[in-house]
Amino acid sequence: MHFLLIATAITCSARTSAQTDKPRVSPPEVVTGKVGGATISIHYSSPSVKGRAIFGFLVSYDSVWRAGANEATTFESDRDIKVEGRLLPAGKYGFFLRPRKNASWTAIFNKEANQWGAFKYDESKDLLRVEIKPTVLQDTVQTLEYVITSTGFSLNWEKLAVPILIK
Repeated sequence: MHFLLIATAITCSARTSAQTDKPRVSPPEVVTGKVGGATISIHYSSPSVKGRAIFGFLVSYDSVWRAGANEATTFESDRDIKVEGRLLPAGKYGFFLRPRKNASWTAIFNKEANQWGAFKYDESKDLLRVEIKPTVLQDTVQTLEYVITSTGFSLNWEKLAVPILIK
């Protein structure tokens, strides 16, 4: 009888472990780079297009979006920087976007870095909001990516790039 209980416990724990080790559909990614003298790191989960319409459909216009999948995207800088000309102190922030159709988008740096999606997003914790203009890409970017350049960073996905200037 004891053998049967032990075997059942081992089987159940093996199944639980296998379920948690399953790769995510939108895998976690990290991009790190230098902008001026600051080291920038962006942690995000990277969903794929998979034949879907993204902006205005999967990602709603006029709503705060986690700028990735799963947990909210985080943005971290080891130095004070200027984002689109406005001061952002060194630190780690939740990074959100508010997409708009045929208009500027809002990039949001929120003091609450660790949260799931934008479900408990609290506007009162926003430290910085800047308006940005997305640009249309020639080629489709199948998997959401962040790219850090010498002048800032960009979210690229589907047919859009969302560039943000940093000094």
